[in-house]
Amino acid sequence: MNRATLYIFSGLPGSGKTTLSHLLARRVGAAHLRVDTIEQALRDLCSVDVGGEGYRLAYRVAFDILNVGVSVVADSCNPIELTRREWEQVALDAGARYVNVEVVCSNTQDHRKRLESRASTVSGLRLPTWQEVESREYHDWTVERIVLDTARRSEGECIEELLSSLSGLET
Repeated sequence: MNRATLYIFSGLPGSGKTTLSHLLARRVGAAHLRVDTIEQALRDLCSVDVGGEGYRLAYRVAFDILNVGVSVVADSCNPIELTRREWEQVALDAGARYVNVEVVCSNTQDHRKRLESRASTVSGLRLPTWQEVESREYHDWTVERIVLDTARRSEGECIEELLSSLSGLET
């Protein structure tokens, strides 16, 4: 059995996914795979009007990394049931474990302020507006996951809670 783990991050833009997924990747020595980076590369290098191609490419890259026994932190909005199950299937196909992590910001004012004050860390990527985030399709969850609420909490508090939740899963 492959001992690698696929950490599947999900959540709306501005919730804190990328910050926490970077921190987790560093802490557990995993590869960090960000769908925003892949999608923007497809736009820049291939002039693609990106639909599901970014996710499908990310699945293939994640599979290759997991298949050699290296854990992956997948950072994407992952807003619909279909993509969540596809990420899980990548781990299963590679013989790896997976864990779903949903990052939320329950305080609307904090979430909006965070979203509107951030700068893109992916060259050329246009960040969504608050109105786009509010109107985004986001399916309810049907499976177990770790829910991490970042509202009014520091990065340090959030990553420690996540690590504690993850260690509880391994017992």
